[in-house]
Amino acid sequence: MKSLPFQRDEKKSRVTVACADGDVSVYSRCAYCQHCKGVRAANRVVPTPQMQALSDVRRGVASDDNLMNAAMMFNTLVRDGLGIECDDDTNEGFLGLY
Repeated sequence: MKSLPFQRDEKKSRVTVACADGDVSVYSRCAYCQHCKGVRAANRVVPTPQMQALSDVRRGVASDDNLMNAAMMFNTLVRDGLGIECDDDTNEGFLGLY
């Protein structure tokens, strides 16, 4: 498990991290990557809400709307967080959730 610190560009409202694929957007890549295990906020790691929402949708206990709500929650965590916790120890790069 590795911690990837956020690189913020306030002018473009963009947050990136240094992934095996290069500098990638947290909002469009990390949010939908199987390697992303959470957002580091202060001294703790908050698990990504998309993983739980996707699990619930696949089991049939939640609607598709839960995925959108989870993505919005992830954006809030990124806004307040310091970095991404990534389990890509072999440097494979992006691996899609869906």
